[in-house]
Amino acid sequence: MAKSGVEAFLTAREEQEIILAILEAEMDTSGEIRVHLESSAQTDHYTRAQEIFHVLKMDNTRQRNGVLIYIAVADHKFVIYGDKGIDDVVPDDFWNSTRDAMANYFMKGSYKDGIIAGIQSTGQELKTHFPWNADDRNELPDAITKS
Repeated sequence: MAKSGVEAFLTAREEQEIILAILEAEMDTSGEIRVHLESSAQTDHYTRAQEIFHVLKMDNTRQRNGVLIYIAVADHKFVIYGDKGIDDVVPDDFWNSTRDAMANYFMKGSYKDGIIAGIQSTGQELKTHFPWNADDRNELPDAITKS
């Protein structure tokens, strides 16, 4: 049986490397980073990323500092969506520069490296604005989700 586009997008090893990058990025921040893959969006990709953000309960973090990297594999589209807490404090060009850095990897077929670059950039920004405190806890799972 052939793997679907979502299942074939990353190898199991690449998925583990991405999860490790999330864990590392979240070590110094109260922020939360998630990656979600799906084959295709039946709506505008930004709207779909918002829907997934809500479904994954990313809008329930204490400081509203969750960031979702949403990828529609078959559509060749992705969105980086940050909750209000992070969106209010990042530099004006942050989301676009992070998107562009990821897109440079994606254009070369280096999807894992592009996702990790986005995670690392996001983690640095989260650390700047939402440093880790002793009472912080990991509010959301770090696993890659798929639909």
